[in-house]
Formats: sequence, C-alpha cells, structure tokens
Amino acid sequence: MVFAGNGSKDNVFHSVSDFISNFYPTPLVRLDRFGDVWAKLEFFNPLSRSIKDRTVQFLLRKYLDSDLRGRYVFEASSGNVAISLAALANIYGFRYRAYVTKYLPETTEVILRVLGAEVVKVDRDRIDEEFWRWVSREAERSGAINLNQFENLDNPMGHYDVTGEEIVKQFRSVGKVPKVLIAGVGTGGHITGIARRLRDEFGDVYVVGVEPAAGSAIPGIKRLEAGTRWVREVIDEVVDVTLKDAVRGIIAVARSAGLLVGLSSGAVFQAFLRVRERLGDVTYLLIFPDDIFKYVDIISNFCDELCK
Repeated sequence: MVFAGNGSKDNVFHSVSDFISNFYPTPLVRLDRFGDVWAKLEFFNPLSRSIKDRTVQFLLRKYLDSDLRGRYVFEASSGNVAISLAALANIYGFRYRAYVTKYLPETTEVILRVLGAEVVKVDRDRIDEEFWRWVSREAERSGAINLNQFENLDNPMGHYDVTGEEIVKQFRSVGKVPKVLIAGVGTGGHITGIARRLRDEFGDVYVVGVEPAAGSAIPGIKRLEAGTRWVREVIDEVVDVTLKDAVRGIIAVARSAGLLVGLSSGAVFQAFLRVRERLGDVTYLLIFPDDIFKYVDIISNFCDELCK
C-alpha cells in the first residue's frame, strides 16, 4: 500500500483503495494575512476528513498482507480514528468496534452508525491509559486486533516517514524553512513524527504543543498528562486553550481565510496568536487536523456570543 503517492494526474482513480493511497499530498497553504504562516490542511484526507486517516493507515499496514476479511478490530477513539477505521472496515472487509467516551459528539456517533461500526459508549470523561489498556484486554479476550494508537510506535514513525516528508518537500518547493511548529496534543503521533522530521531536515525548530485548559474538553486533543512519552520528548512549550477560545480560533480563521476548520485547529490557531507575541514574525507551521462539520452542535453553544 502506498501512502504518499503523487496521485492521478487527472485526479481519476480506479478504486477507492487506489484513491486513499495515492491522492496525497494534502495542501500546505499560507495564511498570508498573518505573515509567513503556513497551515497544513489535513481535513483534505478523504475518509474521516482528518489527519487520523493517515494514522489509521500507518497502523493497519502490517495487517494488510493477511486476510482481514471478517476479523474484528477494537480501538478506543475520541472520534476521527473511529470514523477512519469504520470507513476502512468497509473497504477492506473487516469489522470494527469503536470504544468511545460519553462526550462523543452526536454527529460523530451518527457517522459511525451510518458506516456500520459497533459503538460502545463507556461512562468515562476521557480516554486515558486506563481506558486504552482496558480496550486492549477486551480485544485480547475476544481474539480481535487492537491497533493501540496510543502506544504503537508506527504512529509517530508513520508521520515521520510520510506526513513529515510531505511537509519538508512542500517547504523546500517554496524556499522556506519553518522555525516554529504548532500542533495539538492527542495521542502525540503527528506532532512527534512531524517535529522529528522537521528537526532532522531543518535543524532547530521550536515545537509548541496545544492542549485543552484544565476543566475544558476539546475533541481531538488531550492534556499532556493523558498523552504519551513521545510528546514529552519533542515539545518545547505547551499552550493551554479553553473550548471557548478554540471556537474563537475557528471564527478567526473562517473570517480571515474562509477556511472552516475544526475545534483542535481553532485551538492551534489561538495558540499561534499567543506565541507570536513573544517569538515575532518568523516562519510558522500550523497543523489543522480536521474541519468544522462534526462540531457544529458544540460551536452553536457559543455562537450567540461569538458569531457577531
């Protein structure tokens, strides 16, 4: 399976599996109203419309040489990994059981059910180590595959080899060198892999991790203490963002660039505004993991106040 092909010249693909393997790279776009600020638009991934399409493909690739048809995959997810796995289950013929928290957005649950996933909603506030280890034990008892995105080294390595390589080529094509990387803290896979690749290629890159403020839940990102050791190895600074400020970030991006980004992307943008006050006008790379559409019900709670 290819994960970083040049795609079809005319954007014509002979199967869905061909499409999801070969349409890359996703766009790198300059947010020109804010200076030398570049956003990697990962909501162009085709299945979950998020960066988690990449993650799931990295974690599944070692199983694709064997027959997955009819087998179960169990995985804990806050949303986008679950959607990507549910879609890939229909492409490759396996069965998927999604273990989610009680805060799963309603839109995400509907999407999972449309795709045919089994949804197990657990009465927990967040996915942490205790949660994902429990899911691993459930998979072992049932003879199911557990990808364990939270501890599987194929997660950061895939982003190093593929996502990071894409970004390096894109920056070299415009003659730029990123000095600051700002990305959300989730499993730690994409921020870790991209940070390591950028540092190997460009030297000193300052890495900012974005997490929800204490007492705030932002789908797609987690507090550092709930993440993995990978993140701690690469991050220079952590910025806390509230859910309300993440919505402010969504609105700012929409009204300055016309891009409809999601909550974790809004949080990344808010972190950028704060960090720029200290670091000044250097070349920034912001990772926008997904788009707005799964989170409209959450955003609507703030719109009377903020959407003026």
